[in-house]
Amino acid sequence: MALPTTSLVPLLMLVVSSLQLMQASEGQMVPAVYVFGDSLVDVGNNNHLPVSLAKADFPHNGMDFPTNKPTGRFSNGKNAADWLADKLGLPTSPPYLAVKSKSPSSFITGVSFASGGAGIFDGSDQTLRQSIPMTKQMEYYQSVYQSLIQQMGSSAAQTHLTKSIFAIVIGSNDIFDYSNSSSARKQSTPPQAFAKLMATALKDHLKQLYLSGARKFVLAGVGPLGCSPRERLKDSANQDCDQDHNSLATLYNQQLKSTLQKLQSEFGKDFSYSYFDTFSMLYNMILNPAPYGFREVKAACCGLGDLRAMVPCIPISSYCSDRRDHVFWDMFHPTEAATQLLIDAFYDGPTGKYTFPTNIKQLIAV
Repeated sequence: MALPTTSLVPLLMLVVSSLQLMQASEGQMVPAVYVFGDSLVDVGNNNHLPVSLAKADFPHNGMDFPTNKPTGRFSNGKNAADWLADKLGLPTSPPYLAVKSKSPSSFITGVSFASGGAGIFDGSDQTLRQSIPMTKQMEYYQSVYQSLIQQMGSSAAQTHLTKSIFAIVIGSNDIFDYSNSSSARKQSTPPQAFAKLMATALKDHLKQLYLSGARKFVLAGVGPLGCSPRERLKDSANQDCDQDHNSLATLYNQQLKSTLQKLQSEFGKDFSYSYFDTFSMLYNMILNPAPYGFREVKAACCGLGDLRAMVPCIPISSYCSDRRDHVFWDMFHPTEAATQLLIDAFYDGPTGKYTFPTNIKQLIAV
C-alpha cells in the first residue's frame, strides 16, 4: 500500500538536506560562513539602503576587484569577507538584502548581514543616516535561521550551523561615535566604562547566536583607528596617529577578549572561537611597512586633499597608481593587499602572536 504523501515530506526533506551537505566542493572547509559587521566586511548590503551615505557602489572602489567594477565594498578590490571565503573554499556570502526574497537555498553556504556604518549600538551611524546595526542584523539572522530549519529540518540545520563559521567584525563605528561626541557624554561614561558597555552588548548578541545554532565564532578586534588617514589630519604638524581613538580601541579589545573567555567558561567546549588582534598586526604594518611590502602608511590611495583624506574616495578623487604599496585605500579602510595579509595571519598564523586561543584553521578542526 502506498504511503500517504504527507508522510513522505519529512523523509524527502532529510534526503535533500543530506545531499546539500554532501555537495561540498573539493577544498570547502566548512558548510557556510555567516557574516556580521560593518564596512570592513560589507559586500553590498548598503547598496540596498536608499538614504544611506555610507556607500561604495561607485568608482574608484572595486577597480582591482575581479570584475573591475564597484560592488559596494569599501576597497579597491576584495575585502576581509572575500579573503576569508577564499580561504574556506566558499563563494563570498551574498548580502542579505540582495537575497532575502529568493529561495532559502541562497542561505546554504552563508549570507552576510554586514553594513557600512553599523555599530554594536543603534545610532552609531547618525552622520551616515542609515545602516543595519547589530540589533537589526541579529533580527535578519533569526529569519535565516527559521528558513534553514524549514528547509533542512531541525536536526540537519543544527548540524549545518554547528560546523559553520560565524564571523563578526564590528565596533569601530561605536568608537568613532563616542570619540566625536560631547565632553558631557564622556564625563558621564568614561572610556573604560564605554568599552565595557560595548563588550557587554556584543556578548548578548553572541549568546543569542549560540542559542540559535552558532558554535564556531571568528571575531576581529578593532584596529588602530587613530592611524587612519582621516584621524591623522587632526595633527596638522606631524600627522601622527590620534591616541584617543587608539586608546579606546585598545580598551575595547581587552574587554572583548575577556568576554570571549567568559563565554567559553559559561558554555564549555560547545563555544569555540578565534580572536584576531587586528590592532597589533596593522599597527606593526604601519610602524614597519617594508617587510610587508608597503611604502605609504599615512596617506590614503584614493581621495583628495592632505593625505588624500579631506575628501572621501569618490569618482572625482585622485588615486595612487600602485595600490599594493599603500596600507590604506581610503580615509578609513585598508587596501586589498593589506587586508589579505591580515586574513592570512588570522587563518593559519602562529597562535599567541595575533590569534587567540586558536587560528581559524585550528578552529575548523575542533
